[in-house]
Amino acid sequence: MTGINISEGTIYPKSVVTQGETTYFLIKMHENGERRLGIVGDAAGFGGPAVAGIQHTRYPLTPPNAAALRACLPWLNPVPLELKTSFGFGDRMGSATPGHILALWSADPGGKIAPIFAQQSVRENARTGRTPQQVMDDATWGIFQEGWRAPWGADADHVKEVADLAPFVAAGYTFFTVDPSDHVDNAAQTDSPETLRTKTATLPWDTLQSSYDDMHRRYCREPLELGGLTLAFDEAILRRALAKYGRALAHTMTIAHELTSQMDSKPYDLEMSVDETDTPTSVHEHFFIANELNRSAVPVVSVAPRFVGKFQKGVDYIGDLVEFESELARHAAIMRHFGSYKLSIHTGSDKFSIYPAIARHTQGLVHVKTAGTSYLEAVRVAAQNPPLFRRILDLARARFEKDRKTYFLDAQLSKVPENGALADASLPELLDQFDARQVLHVTFGSILDEFGAELDDFISQHEADYRAALEAHFVRHLEPFV
Repeated sequence: MTGINISEGTIYPKSVVTQGETTYFLIKMHENGERRLGIVGDAAGFGGPAVAGIQHTRYPLTPPNAAALRACLPWLNPVPLELKTSFGFGDRMGSATPGHILALWSADPGGKIAPIFAQQSVRENARTGRTPQQVMDDATWGIFQEGWRAPWGADADHVKEVADLAPFVAAGYTFFTVDPSDHVDNAAQTDSPETLRTKTATLPWDTLQSSYDDMHRRYCREPLELGGLTLAFDEAILRRALAKYGRALAHTMTIAHELTSQMDSKPYDLEMSVDETDTPTSVHEHFFIANELNRSAVPVVSVAPRFVGKFQKGVDYIGDLVEFESELARHAAIMRHFGSYKLSIHTGSDKFSIYPAIARHTQGLVHVKTAGTSYLEAVRVAAQNPPLFRRILDLARARFEKDRKTYFLDAQLSKVPENGALADASLPELLDQFDARQVLHVTFGSILDEFGAELDDFISQHEADYRAALEAHFVRHLEPFV
């Protein structure tokens, strides 16, 4: 570019864009590896400690400058993705978006899959010390760096309370995942008929805008024919579904109503997720949830049931593949009956054995959500620095029993090799070992709290390695859905 002293740093070539008389670009400084926003032309609205070059000015990557850049370049703003095939890329460190984009370009050159680049749960933000705005801004700079222009989304993941909404709304998120799992009554799965009658009598019927008698008339009629799937409700099935999910539905309705108010007529995508529960969601329960959301005009674009088998962090599906596909086909039939939402697969990373079945039965009406697997690829790259990696492993081992408490895991710490038994050359292989992978996965909060700055610096110095690792890893995730 004319007027820029290239010796100062390296320009990310895909970031260069001209709007009117102004050119914007991203540059990585040789001196300290810091990225800066370069502007040639009108820089109104941008600020902070700026450095003037020949015919250009470099600005720090601050939240106000990210907001100003989004105002200048509209494609840097997330949008609702509605019923498009979609894929959520969690990014716990804020540096993974460029690799995610490379994977999309490699696996999906036709642009069938709509990405969610800014995705973080309330729990993950608490553990990493990041805010919804930081997650949004990190995604913005990554998208700008790689020149992504297609629609993308931003997911406020696992919203549990009304109080969780405001910072995501303020940051411009467009997808909200309501997680009412604290209100799911898992004991209803095995409760006696008398207990179920007692529980359903005390449901928040005003919020549900119904009564038990209305529900009985609505469901316990003739069998429902749903595209080859026949569902017949009786009193026992209905009361069990009500007792198990009635309060979760009411809580979802409450959050959805408040969200609509806070969004102030701006469009958004809404998901209801009940995947983090003890027992699978039956097809009757799935139909009941979807039908009640539809009847109550709660505009969900995706529903995440709790499927059979085990969906554990960072590893492949654990369970009977034939049983999973059989149940998945039934859930997909219910989804197609309503035609207004897609199936959402939570803890969807690394589930390579079931991706083909999911793609086959959902026929594009699917959202796959991943989170910590991008972080694990950063840890894999960090294995190039054995002293750092060994300290990470030691801390993960020390914190595992505490940090695992909010996850369903089969990992056993006793099966994770200790540092003394590992040669430097074998360290990356730990990321392919079941138990070590889960131990490193769920201790991310402790690791980033202790070594976050050091890990960020190492990844910044080896960003090409990290991008390549993410590209290879996510191509495997994406290809079955293209």
